[in-house]
Amino acid sequence: MTSTDVPGPTAEDQAELEAMYDAFDAAHMKPLWTQIGGLMPTVPRPDAVPALWRWSTLLPLAERAGELVPVGRGGERRAIALANPGLGGAPYATPTLWAAIQYLGPREEAPAHRHTQSAFRFVVDGDGVWTNVEGDPVAMRRGDLLLTPGMHFHEHHNTSDRPMAWIDGLDIPLVRGLDAGFFEEGPEQLATRRTPPVSRNERLWAHPGLTPVGAPGTPASPLMAYRWKHTDAALTAQLELEAAGYPGVLEPGHAVVRYTNPATAGDCLNTIRCEMHRLRSGTRTAPTRTAGSSVWQVFDGTATVSIDAESFDVGTGDLFAVPSWARLSIETGGGLDAFHFSDAPVFDALGLARTHTKDPA
Repeated sequence: MTSTDVPGPTAEDQAELEAMYDAFDAAHMKPLWTQIGGLMPTVPRPDAVPALWRWSTLLPLAERAGELVPVGRGGERRAIALANPGLGGAPYATPTLWAAIQYLGPREEAPAHRHTQSAFRFVVDGDGVWTNVEGDPVAMRRGDLLLTPGMHFHEHHNTSDRPMAWIDGLDIPLVRGLDAGFFEEGPEQLATRRTPPVSRNERLWAHPGLTPVGAPGTPASPLMAYRWKHTDAALTAQLELEAAGYPGVLEPGHAVVRYTNPATAGDCLNTIRCEMHRLRSGTRTAPTRTAGSSVWQVFDGTATVSIDAESFDVGTGDLFAVPSWARLSIETGGGLDAFHFSDAPVFDALGLARTHTKDPA
């Protein structure tokens, strides 16, 4: 007897089967055998899609918001989130990462608050704003990465007569998915309006290779400011040494530095990995797939970015999202500096990290 000869279910069998499925629904149950392809796909099938947000679009819209929307209690921040077109209108760049452009006008102050979500700020251009983290005023300048670990009170004040915009990155969707979010308003008045040239945390922790014995370390980095002059010098040195025949770059013409916790050498934030990439002129990165999603912002230069079947020409300030397991390759004609953040620490901690530089067989 062949498979085509096997008799199908009788009308009575079919009725009993349907009754069983109805009983499953009534009991809020779902059978694995009808859903295994969706629950356990052979490779990740993200809802997020490759997406591009151009700085030339973001900045004018943020400036318009600066004219129409005040900063204060209630809204808390004049931040405009990037919404990935594949996520059904949710204000998320990827399923685990929130990214936004924040805009603070001349002499404006954003009130203090704290939350479970980890946050950073990255500055493409401008200065004049201080972010106070637990009362420690930290200057924000071009190329700087500024941290706000979870449950740290933070506030911003612009001391200049010019507006300033930057990007915020947070793990809001991850924390929301875990139902782990807490939020608390701080005092109405700024903790301080001081503008010191160097913050307290930098005075203590910003000395390469030197850990202050006796100073308490934290799961997230106790250093709140990673300055562009150090990042630039480290990337320059990598490529200069590569040109001289010494190892130390990720791949030919491609230097990377990772922002780390000086107390532990781990990632600077518990749930977000931050890196700066520099590509020499004429460099093309190997097509790579990574389990976990990421967002990139071009700091300087231009490139063509290929994400699966999509291709984007990008320039200074532009942001793009890379979904989990999407094939990414970057090709630059005249050189590129790009800031990159991802959910990699979460994947590392859960044993889910996986990377392929070529398609699986």
